[in-house]
Amino acid sequence: MYRFLLTRQWVILTLISLLLIPTMIRLGFWQKHRYEERSARNALVAQALNAKPVPVERVTGPGHAVTRKERYHTVTATGTFDTAHEVVVRRRTNADDEVGYHVLTPFVLADGRVLLVNRGWISSDGPSQTAFPKVPAPPAGRVTVQGRLMPDETTAASGIKDIKGLPDRQIMLINSAEQARRLGKQVLGGYIQQTAPEPRGDTPEQISDPGKEDAPLNYAYMIQWWLFAAGVPYGWFVLVRREARTREEVGKDEPAAETEPAAAV
Repeated sequence: MYRFLLTRQWVILTLISLLLIPTMIRLGFWQKHRYEERSARNALVAQALNAKPVPVERVTGPGHAVTRKERYHTVTATGTFDTAHEVVVRRRTNADDEVGYHVLTPFVLADGRVLLVNRGWISSDGPSQTAFPKVPAPPAGRVTVQGRLMPDETTAASGIKDIKGLPDRQIMLINSAEQARRLGKQVLGGYIQQTAPEPRGDTPEQISDPGKEDAPLNYAYMIQWWLFAAGVPYGWFVLVRREARTREEVGKDEPAAETEPAAAV
């Protein structure tokens, strides 16, 4: 009664089913890995954001590469803003996905070293893309700032191409080593996204807190793929039984090679 399983159509169907099972199991493990990776990232971010603020000099220094555990940690610094050497970072969006600039201002510490401060987002509504935009001034004189520590930006991590030959005082990526060469000073590794003091008139628009990645979604996909993997042999068995009953009802002991498998409802 089950000799039809040796026909070409059923051999192909069986092989496809056998290939689907390990593929779906592997996809489930990949989603499991993504779930664990995102959960770990969310835990690190939450831990950093909730940690007590510390002086920036305790965390980073010239040439230091900010680590994953140090990223988003709240730090403080006291010094003065150097607006004469301020630059803007092109092609940055705000919370409403409007394209503009990030304002990057050197912050000179008491010992002469420089901390790069991303003061936030401003609109690109200016006379041209080549002219330096109008940037709201930061607090004058000696001030204490607070912000989230961030690593130097790279094309590999951000997907942003570091275009050369840009207009004066415009950059694509925030990189402390490049800014150290431009300023001719010692620059602390990484930079901070300023969170305090808040700017007058809410401009530059401060960068919002990093959101949580949707790790539970990956967990749901993991379960889904494994359920699919379990459903393949069950579906194959249902099709086989239905085909056998169909052939038995029409009284065929030797099914024709061209007969197609019975369609599942």
